[in-house]
Amino acid sequence: MPADLSIRLRISEIFHSIQGESTRAGLPSVFVRLTGCPLRCSWCDTEYAFSGGESLSLEEVLARVARFACRTVCVTGGEPLAQKGCLALLAALCDEGYDVSLETSGAIEIAGVDARVAIIMDIKAPGSGEAEKTLWKNLDRLGARDEIKFVLASAADYAWAREVLERHRLGERCCVLFAPVQGQLDPAQLAGWILRDRLAVRFQLQLHKILWGSERGK
Repeated sequence: MPADLSIRLRISEIFHSIQGESTRAGLPSVFVRLTGCPLRCSWCDTEYAFSGGESLSLEEVLARVARFACRTVCVTGGEPLAQKGCLALLAALCDEGYDVSLETSGAIEIAGVDARVAIIMDIKAPGSGEAEKTLWKNLDRLGARDEIKFVLASAADYAWAREVLERHRLGERCCVLFAPVQGQLDPAQLAGWILRDRLAVRFQLQLHKILWGSERGK
């Protein structure tokens, strides 16, 4: 069924940049950042997306994305699934032939996400203050093309993530990424822990921050 192009979404920004995270890091991508998030992570770097933004129809969003002539699109937030129209947006982008990924916290049900979308689930560690918000049943809906990300601020966060990794056998579901919170955990220390414990995870840094710091829209 064709998407209802009159559906409206609250959009924080739409921009063209280099993907800085996930296994897609380094790829030129269009980012569609939806406004709103029910979580308040202690290290959040997109607090500006909690409110405000611009009301756009699905048709207007697709038109803006098309201007960049880029096949790879990332729908992010905030927490994009907090808006009901996000599911229609994801499906419509897939229908248009884009390679679509969704960045989500895992705190909202993902059952309705189009099967063509690659889900990048950021499981919140205790240091975020929001670890209890995770819907663990979402793990059962992840497939081989999806990814799980842990952003870690301390040795305690790392130990917690390692236990979750092992208990849920996450490596058998999809790619798992470990990343340090910028300015709170030394990247080399995290890399050393991963090597010491022989973890089958991918270490990552936020490439966009290395390139442009905290500049918005990059």
